[in-house]
This record gives sequence, C-alpha cells and structure tokens, in this order.
Amino acid sequence: MLLLRGKLKLKLKLLQKMRSVSDPPPHSPGAELQNRRPGGLAHSDEADRLEFQVTLYPPHLPHFWASASPRFSSSSSSSSSSSIHLALSQNVINLEALQHIARNGLSHGGEQRATIWKVGVKQLFLGYLPVERDAWERELAGNRSRYAELKDELLAQILQSESSRTKGEASASNKQPAKNDDDGLLSRREVFNGNHPLNLGNGGVLRQFFKDAEIAEQIDRDLLRTHPDIDFFSVGFPCSEKHRDAMRNILLLFAKLNPAIGYVQGMNEVLAPLYYVFRTQADEQNASNAEADSFGCFVRLLSGSVNHFCQQLDNSSVGIHSTLSRLSELLKANDEDLWQHLENTKVNPQFYAFRWITLLLTQEFKFHSIMRIWNCLLSNPCGVQEMLLRVCCAMLLCVKHELLNGDFASNLKLLQHYPEIDLETLLDIACHLIP
Repeated sequence: MLLLRGKLKLKLKLLQKMRSVSDPPPHSPGAELQNRRPGGLAHSDEADRLEFQVTLYPPHLPHFWASASPRFSSSSSSSSSSSIHLALSQNVINLEALQHIARNGLSHGGEQRATIWKVGVKQLFLGYLPVERDAWERELAGNRSRYAELKDELLAQILQSESSRTKGEASASNKQPAKNDDDGLLSRREVFNGNHPLNLGNGGVLRQFFKDAEIAEQIDRDLLRTHPDIDFFSVGFPCSEKHRDAMRNILLLFAKLNPAIGYVQGMNEVLAPLYYVFRTQADEQNASNAEADSFGCFVRLLSGSVNHFCQQLDNSSVGIHSTLSRLSELLKANDEDLWQHLENTKVNPQFYAFRWITLLLTQEFKFHSIMRIWNCLLSNPCGVQEMLLRVCCAMLLCVKHELLNGDFASNLKLLQHYPEIDLETLLDIACHLIP
C-alpha cells in the first residue's frame, strides 16, 4: 500500500510539473452551475428503483481487475485490431481480454474503434448481449422486436396526437352523428367521472396527454442543445433530424415506462454517446437498429445510478448525497491535505460533483474523450459507479496544485469548468487509487 501511494504521489508531481510549464487553460464563460437537480420535473414518493428492466442475460464479469494495472498506453493499430479480432472470434467471448483492450485505450478514430464498437463491445459490458457468440443473432432479434412492440403500445398515441395536431382534425367533422331510433336524440353511454377523458385527476386521459406533451417538449429542447458542434447532432446536418427523432423516442419511452422517474434534464447527454456509437457502426443492419439497441443499453446504464435522479432518496443510503460522501472519503484516503483544504474552504462535492456523477462526466470533457473514459468505466467489473468515483477523485488530484492555491470562488470555478488535462494520466491515477 505504501509503495502504491508512493507511485501515485510521483505521478501527481510529474503532472503538476507539466501543468506549471504553461498557463492554465482559460475557463469557458458563463454563469456558475447552481446546486440543483437537472431539470424541474417532479418525482413520486415510490421512486426507489427502475420500474422497467430489459430481461436479458446478466453481465458475466469475473473479478480479475488488477489493482496495479499498467499505464494506459495504446498498442499499435495492427496489434490492437488483431487482439480485437481474436477476442471476438471465440465461441464464448473472453471478457477478460476485451476488458484489457478497452481499459488500455482505443484510438479516437479508425478501424480499431470502429471494429470494437461495431460488434457491440459496449453492449457486452452492459450485459445487452450474452457471452455466447452463437446467441447474438437471436438475442438481437428478440430485443429489437420487444422494443418495436413497446413503441407501438406506448408511443403510438403520443406520435399520433402530434401528427393530428399538425395536420388538423378535419376528418372528425365528416362523421355523421348516430341517432337513437326511439326518440331521435344522440345516443350516449354512461361515462364514470374517473374515466372521463376531460377529467384532470391523476388517472385522467387529458392529464396524461398534457404530461406527455410537457415531457416531449422538454426532450425536444434538450436534444437541440446536444453537442451542436458535432455534425452528427447538429441541426444543419442532413440526417440530424432522424437522429434526434430516434433519441426522442428512446427518452419518451423510458419516461413512459418509468413514471416514478420520468425524464430528467441531462439524460439526453448520457444517451448521446451510446446512440452515436451504435448508429455509426459499419454494419448497416446493426446501424439501422441503433435506436432499439441504444434503448436497451441506456436502461441498463441508468439502472446503476437511477437513485441519483430520485429526489426523495437524496438523503438515503442509496441517494446522491451518500455517493458524494463516498467521493469525499475516497479523496481523504488518497490525499488528506487536499481533502482538508477543500473542507476548510467549504468547497463541498455537491457544488461540483453532482453533475459529474449524474451525467457520467459527459459535460466535463470533449466528446472523443468521453468515449475513452467510458471504455474505462464500462470495463470495470466492480461497476460503472465505482470506477466513476475513482475518476472523479483523480480529477481532483490532477488539479491539486491549483486547488491548494485557490479560495472558494476560484476553486469552484475551476471544478465547474474543468480544464483540459492529459486523459491517460487521469485514468492511470484513477486505477491506482486506494483502497
């Protein structure tokens, strides 16, 4: 343990020395992030877990994560491609080999990343596909079929209502009212108050319509702001509208299936990397089914952190405050001086790490860097959340020099607008933290 701590301190000193050579990068302008939950939708009291889970194979992740893994150095493209091909050609996929490849880093572009994402390594890590290669085709067909059924059942009414509102409802005026043969009056049937379509109670159709419309409008606004600097998501890009429609369906369906959670602002940022990777696969059949595959993986990814979105659970053992306390404890175990300084200056984790944790760091790094970080998060057999806390702690350690020389205002600005750093050093430090 002492040897490990010594290595960690040496890495941090080298990083600080490199950072001191040049001026720290400027922070992006804008108002400070407020300490509040992303989005303003209310959550019900029974929100303690996901109400919908994709029934698939559970993740088969053996406990072989090495505590003293080598530095995250990328192998040559040809060597890495050969390793990927070998690992994925087995009848039973060797997850240990895939995890080693993922945590050692993939190139930001080219055949290496295209290959490993095309065949669904991310899905494997999320348990979307079984380790038995022969079962992939059957599982994919079943998953995609179930998604299509859910869309038809839960989203058809929303999409139809929106289409009718756009085109008008002229067809309704052409219908002739039915008459009663006995007295010439319009026929009617008894409608109980609770089932009346205009009833605004909790079970009323009209109330549900307005709720769905509100969620859909919020999702549309957020999707327009999702990575506008990237052509794939940009409004002006030829296929971007189709991509937004697919992501909209996923988020709407998730909200419908999980009314206790609904849609929370920022979920679009978590979905974006998944959908981008699956939609840009070289295999046309898989790419055309990116919406269904992204939904299944999105549900699984959020299943480990869904309690963070439930305000009623904030102060429970599974809530966001408990997770933030774990981050503080992890920092104290690895650098008590830095922890004490942040305590003294009242720079509490909820002021900066709330967004880090709930949005899986998607707002703190550039898009290609998010891919690299997620490789590391998803390849950790201890789970995404455990590795996420380690990366968050490493982020603090990487800017230790600036934090120790800063006050409340400057440190808060630094952490809410995290600077560009060497990504491989960050992940290396995260993997060497204690305990």
